[in-house]
Amino acid sequence: MDREWNDSQPIYRQLRDRVVAMILDGVLKEGDPLPSVRTVAAEYRVNPLTVLKGYQQLVDEGLVETRRGLGMFINAGARNLLLQSERQKFLGEEWPRVRATIERLGLKAEELMNGRTHRSSTDNAQAKPAESKPPKKER
Repeated sequence: MDREWNDSQPIYRQLRDRVVAMILDGVLKEGDPLPSVRTVAAEYRVNPLTVLKGYQQLVDEGLVETRRGLGMFINAGARNLLLQSERQKFLGEEWPRVRATIERLGLKAEELMNGRTHRSSTDNAQAKPAESKPPKKER
């Protein structure tokens, strides 16, 4: 996990999001234990109650279970549950903005898939005059 926190949202929420990312990336698998609250608090120099609050959100979402005396463990089906909810969140919140940007820039599907843009000959013709102007002389 990254040791840097940002000011855009509470630390407990960022901690929760990092654990979610680790589950989605397969770093934490079903049945795996979460690092102890004390370990995370000491390693990232945050209050143990902050860590506990982030972990409690995972419990409330049904992603993690507490086993008395043993710790917290990733529930079976947690990754699939997360995939479903994260896909819905992306399609509902982020995709409309991404799609609007794609349309505004006139990007084509092949450009998006290749990760680079190909300038058309009309774009190149318009760009060349601006590049070919000689620099102004200083007095």
